[in-house]
Amino acid sequence: MTADRQPQADHGKPGDTSSGPTPLEQEFDVRSLYALRSAVAAHASALGLPASVVYDVVAAAHELAANAVRHGAGAGRLRLQAADGVLVCQVTDDGPDPAGQNGSSADPAAPWPVQHGHGLWLVDQVADQFAIDHGPAGTTASATFALRPPR
Repeated sequence: MTADRQPQADHGKPGDTSSGPTPLEQEFDVRSLYALRSAVAAHASALGLPASVVYDVVAAAHELAANAVRHGAGAGRLRLQAADGVLVCQVTDDGPDPAGQNGSSADPAAPWPVQHGHGLWLVDQVADQFAIDHGPAGTTASATFALRPPR
C-alpha cells in the first residue's frame, strides 16, 4: 500500500436511503493509521451521528486496525458501511506476518488478545455488537453501531 492512497467515500444521492451511503473502503498499515482515523471520522460525521458516537466509531476503528497491524499481517483493510439502521466497521487482515516483523505474538495461531485494558475490550464496550472471526486466511473483526436510538 502506498501512503498517498486516498479513501473512497461517496455519501450517496440526497434522499436515497435504500442502501445507505457508499461504504468507506481503505487499506492501511502502521504508517496510515492517522489517515484512516481521519477518513472514518469524516465518514461517520457525514452520517449525522452525534460527536460522542463519532468518537466511539473512530476509537473502535483505530483499535481494530492497530490490532491488525500488531498481531496480524502488519496491514489490513477497513470497510465502514451504513445500512438498515446500523453502521458496521469491519477490519480484515491476511493473518500473522510470516516473518514476524510487525511485533506479532510468538504463536502465529494465537488470536488477537482480548483482556481488560486492551483495545478489543474497549471496542466491545463502545459498540452495540462486536464479533471476531479467526481463520487460516486471517482475522475479520466487526463492530456494529446503531444509527437510530432504540425505540
